Amino acid sequence: MKRVLVCGAGGFIGNHLVKFLKEEDLWVRGVDLKHNEFTDSLADEFILGDLRDQRFVNEILDVQFDEVYQLAADMGGAGYIFSGENDANVMHNSATINLNILDTCNKKNIKKIFYSSSACIYPEYNQLDPNNPNCSEESAYPANPDSEYGWEKLFSERLYLAYNRNYGMQSRIARFHNIFGIEGTWQGGKEKAPAAICRKVAEAEDGSEIEIWGDGEQTRSFLYVDECIQGSVKLLRSNFEGPLNIGSEEMVTINQLAKIAIELSGKNLSLKHVEGPLGVRGRNSDNTLIRKKLNWEPSQSLLEGMKKTYLWINKQVNNNFS
Repeated sequence: MKRVLVCGAGGFIGNHLVKFLKEEDLWVRGVDLKHNEFTDSLADEFILGDLRDQRFVNEILDVQFDEVYQLAADMGGAGYIFSGENDANVMHNSATINLNILDTCNKKNIKKIFYSSSACIYPEYNQLDPNNPNCSEESAYPANPDSEYGWEKLFSERLYLAYNRNYGMQSRIARFHNIFGIEGTWQGGKEKAPAAICRKVAEAEDGSEIEIWGDGEQTRSFLYVDECIQGSVKLLRSNFEGPLNIGSEEMVTINQLAKIAIELSGKNLSLKHVEGPLGVRGRNSDNTLIRKKLNWEPSQSLLEGMKKTYLWINKQVNNNFS
């Protein structure tokens, strides 16, 4: 039986990944600082510990894993990433985890590692026009990410590729574009835009308003977590090292995203635009390369994913109030 290690298994994407791998009848060890706050992990083993500690990383890599998925990172939504208050922790924590995992896997001859990078590595100068952002993989250079989170991700991409060249590792790198879905953070400041908007709508009284940061005309694409998992596993098992975008090409404004959530709620709500952290003006996945290299791309509509997400978050909100 194939053995798989999922680092960051207590997080949103990691927890969904463990479910997917267990459906394939693989033996899965999950590792994280914390358990998932919404569901019990389906991992065969779940070990709590700090991947910044090299001794701990050495302990969890005590068997010959066929696949390692490295999703662990210090991250959150725009309110966390763009405030500037968390930059040192974001860079130090995430870089330390990647250095530890790569170095230990190399010493133990574990070759196949999936690394989750981010669309945040793309240069700000290519994302100023909300209607025509350029996020093709080759557009990453000359580098100018819009956050320290993006700079750390770009450094770590280069780290994994260097280990491929110098030590014969078989790392695969994906650039995730705004992954969302059920059983993810929906309050507290680290939630992403779809979850934050679904929460605001669920909490709002009919006839009231919800706050949107900025003018709401900034654009993004959002990918439902199930298809993120499918693409990630396909990439690790392919012959292409990446980096490769894993995201949707269905671009919407934040105002449009809010209106989708409002329609799903059946409420009559208006939008109140306020100051807040915004990130780049426009961002959309370019799936030209993934179609070519994996003969695959996401197909689920944003509306489909938002239906599932709104229903789930609305239930969480109602449970909180009951």
